[in-house]
Amino acid sequence: MEPLSPDKTIMWSQWADLNLPLGITHVATDGLAPHANDLESIEFFVPKYMGGPAAISMIGQMKSLKVIQSPNAGVDDLLAILPKGVTLCNAAGVHDASTAELAVALSIASRRGFADFARNQVAGKWVHERKASLTDSNIAIVGFGNIGKMIASMLAPFDVRVTSFSNSGRDGSLAMDKFDSLLPTFDVIILIVPLNAGTRHLMNATRLRAMKDSAALVNVARGPVVDTEALIKELESGRITAALDVTDPEPLPDGHPLWKTPNVIITPHVGGDSQAFIPRGRKLVEEQVARYAAGQPLLHIVAQ
Repeated sequence: MEPLSPDKTIMWSQWADLNLPLGITHVATDGLAPHANDLESIEFFVPKYMGGPAAISMIGQMKSLKVIQSPNAGVDDLLAILPKGVTLCNAAGVHDASTAELAVALSIASRRGFADFARNQVAGKWVHERKASLTDSNIAIVGFGNIGKMIASMLAPFDVRVTSFSNSGRDGSLAMDKFDSLLPTFDVIILIVPLNAGTRHLMNATRLRAMKDSAALVNVARGPVVDTEALIKELESGRITAALDVTDPEPLPDGHPLWKTPNVIITPHVGGDSQAFIPRGRKLVEEQVARYAAGQPLLHIVAQ
């Protein structure tokens, strides 16, 4: 790539005050979406973080688009609509710490029965119950990318046994073909895989039934990685618990049965959306734009 000439490239992000190099002009932003009049001129686009379908619905109108820098680690929604010839980069590393700490927190909360304690608090009832503990748990991390590795590192100080799984079986993880035989031995199963044809309903009715009695399922990946209907059945039996930062469907609509299902903790997809995201997200965008302006290779390219 050749360096850009000054004031030749138009970009949009939710942040109006980024530190940008010569050659990049940031059009006006309300933090939500580009103005309709600017769409055809945008060459470098950063969709609003956690903006949902509305944040990417206008991509087809961006006739000058060359780069999409996703603020998310998972980009399955963007891959489905990526225009030909446009480079797509994800936000690998930006959400690792926040998502990993939530995965650990949900594991503890699910094992220690926080869902029951919270309901009892709202009802004004003091109900003393002995629950399971994270201590001495046998934990599976399914997906051993950057976030999976960070979850493992955060669990290291606990008195637990951790087994990680990945398609490749690299970096000390086991290949996924070993998962089914070991699944009934785990007290906690943490899901942190991308959503694709191979992971959709990874935790199906058969695997959910195979989970150990009193085991906890923690999903910080994508909602469709779990078969929601099958999960509800297992949760209603009282045999397992779950902690879900993602659901299928998402957002979980009013009146959905999962809201009233026992033995589940639901957080509204906040794994990466902590205050830690803002400085990390801004830093990544600034670095990518600087690379683009200088004609240098971009980081974290997923497709092009």
